[in-house]
Amino acid sequence: MNIFQAFVLGLLQGLTEFIPVSSSGHLVLAPWALHWPAPGLAFDTLAHWGTLTAVIIYFWRDWLRVIDGFIRSLTTRGLWRTGAGGRLADHQSQLAWWLIIGSIPAAVLGYAFKDFFEGLFSHPTAVSGFLLITAAILALSERLGRRMRDMEGLRLADAVLIGLAQAAAIAPGISRSGATIAAGLGRGLTREAAARFSFMLATPAIFGAGLLQLVDLVQAGNLGRQLPILLTGFLTAAVAGYLCIKFLLAYLRNGKLYVFAAYCAVVGAVTLIASVVI
Repeated sequence: MNIFQAFVLGLLQGLTEFIPVSSSGHLVLAPWALHWPAPGLAFDTLAHWGTLTAVIIYFWRDWLRVIDGFIRSLTTRGLWRTGAGGRLADHQSQLAWWLIIGSIPAAVLGYAFKDFFEGLFSHPTAVSGFLLITAAILALSERLGRRMRDMEGLRLADAVLIGLAQAAAIAPGISRSGATIAAGLGRGLTREAAARFSFMLATPAIFGAGLLQLVDLVQAGNLGRQLPILLTGFLTAAVAGYLCIKFLLAYLRNGKLYVFAAYCAVVGAVTLIASVVI
């Protein structure tokens, strides 16, 4: 891989990690379509940590409040209250626990079926099919979602179901942000609330996946010669990811998901036909 290829793939990672069109799917299909070498573990790890950096920087104030809320939930008596979904009296404490609970399904599924999901990355046909599924999920959630509740209205059932959607998105081609935003809309959240929770839920998911990859990376060694390429991918993914979070949160205040559903449908159909023919 050269610097230009690293820039393009880092840009793809940053753009598609948060825009609901599947970053993992694009990182499989783009090198396959362009006849480029596979990015490899080192590049994939650094590109994902680039988007992790973006989401931490964008939501740093939110994360400080959530961490503070989590500590309060452990040290303050009487914080739990009786109510729909077993909610907490303090919103930030509640959000901290919903993020923890929502992160569990992906962690368990990813660990238990790591080899299976990694095998899917070498099958463009499967990725194309999953993109078509993403298109259907986005279109259905936009049409059926009631969009009534904001972030403070999140419930335990919301965290569990959105977490299960994130777990399903381990498969390349199923958009993580698309699946989790769609699940939020299906549960009656507003577009902006669903997107904010989706992006914050991405933080532990990307961190956990990146940490596992980092362990493998350190064991493999021999990274010195790849450093310029890895830094290019990291920085490009970080900048693009930050701008995409900002764009999508603004867009979803009034915009709809149909445009992303149409994009996934077209890319999925074209690449599916090409993979079968070729």
